[in-house]
Amino acid sequence: MSPDVDLTLPKPGHHILRDRLLALDCRLFEFAAERHWPAAEPVLPRLSRSANHGVLWFATAGLIAASRTPRGRRAAVRGVASLALASATINTLGKRSVRRPRPVLDPVPLVRQLKRQPITTSFPSGHSASAAAFATGVALESSAWGAVVAPVAFSVAMSRVYTGAHFPSDVLAGAALGVGAAFAVRGLVPTRAQITLPARPRAEAPSLPEGEGLVVVANTAAGRTDRAPTLRDALPRAEVVECAPEDMRDELEKAAARARVLGVCGGDGTVNTAAEIALRRGLPLAVLPGGTLNHFAGDLGVEDVRTLSRAVRRGDAVRVDVGRFTCGEKQGVFVNTCSLGVYPELVRERDRWSHRIGSWPAGVLAALRVLRADRHPLEVELGGRPRPLWLLFAGNGTYHRMGLAPARRLELADGQLDVRVVHGGRGPALRLLAAALAGPLTRSPAHAAVQVGRLRLSGVAPGTLLAYDGEVTEVEGEVTLEKLPEALVVYRPVTKS
Repeated sequence: MSPDVDLTLPKPGHHILRDRLLALDCRLFEFAAERHWPAAEPVLPRLSRSANHGVLWFATAGLIAASRTPRGRRAAVRGVASLALASATINTLGKRSVRRPRPVLDPVPLVRQLKRQPITTSFPSGHSASAAAFATGVALESSAWGAVVAPVAFSVAMSRVYTGAHFPSDVLAGAALGVGAAFAVRGLVPTRAQITLPARPRAEAPSLPEGEGLVVVANTAAGRTDRAPTLRDALPRAEVVECAPEDMRDELEKAAARARVLGVCGGDGTVNTAAEIALRRGLPLAVLPGGTLNHFAGDLGVEDVRTLSRAVRRGDAVRVDVGRFTCGEKQGVFVNTCSLGVYPELVRERDRWSHRIGSWPAGVLAALRVLRADRHPLEVELGGRPRPLWLLFAGNGTYHRMGLAPARRLELADGQLDVRVVHGGRGPALRLLAAALAGPLTRSPAHAAVQVGRLRLSGVAPGTLLAYDGEVTEVEGEVTLEKLPEALVVYRPVTKS
């Protein structure tokens, strides 16, 4: 046999392609190592080290959240959540699936090299994944903050090749994984941009270019009292009255007597009082969120001074439903929810502690105390039959859940009470948790849901607590819950039909 005959088997096509890509990857790495980057030497190694363990991104998230805008806080949370998912994926799957050694540092100048070289496998780049995940998560919620963060994220990714920690393909794969993680988080928890407010016919409301005729009463005990003075800058002729919680009703009544538009800045309880007065006096209502949760303002699409002032200047307003409860001569309205059972007890317990330890810790403590207590379910007659209930919840409008995000209303004028019932039985905590996880199920051993325009309860025991928009009152005998369709005019950004 001739010695010139090659008896080696040819490599399969995919091996040839892989080898060529790896060779190209090495050449690109060597090219980057040999290039002189004058401005990068004092910056990129430090930037790369600052991103260790996500420290750079956690600090950036803190700065974004410190902007104290709802969109900024959501962007910070989404960025951190995206980073967490990307890091978990890299550490559990990525690094263990492809055990690629780190680049040889011979062509990298010593001044560029990291003081502590990483010891994990090279593919994919965890720093690049974290940077891309954080920047993409932030940008999905806020394009403005995304534009600020993106150059920093790009520089961190490039620093991994510059310092010799990774091959270029490691960085590209890590960045792709990070972007994917951010979109996966968006699939679980949609952004506000994905939740489109339905188009509503415009309501007749005055346009106030400089705010003349608008009187805003601000609750000084609310969490965002700084927004009221800011409103004066946006609407210089608006009148802003700041007062303590115990004086809110009196000040709102006085404001309504001289205003063309009644405004309010505070939490949902404060908004409830303003809505009742605006409804009674036939005035449009302008709501500036100033509390902790701000459910009504959030479902309206009013997040801050900018969105409210723009709507007031343009006269952009819609009609929304108002809920009402009646018990004998006692009446009240609600713009968010009304409930009986354990929740009113939780609200009362929370209010006892909130001024001492803060709202969130008080809420946790109240839940523990109420759910652990030895108690019996509420006995009422519903639909002509006696029923034991742990909770009856009636929402002013239908609540929808998208992914893992908390339920919210997409329509505030649907004419429906969203009624959720947790049936009585052993273990109220387990039944309430099951109902919360189940969402809007219509049939369940522990939970039922129905949408109605009116609901009548009878046989309610004396001293039974009823909560409405965070306020608590006592009811007994017969209680009627109903809708007042499109009864209230409120300012909000109007979606075009």
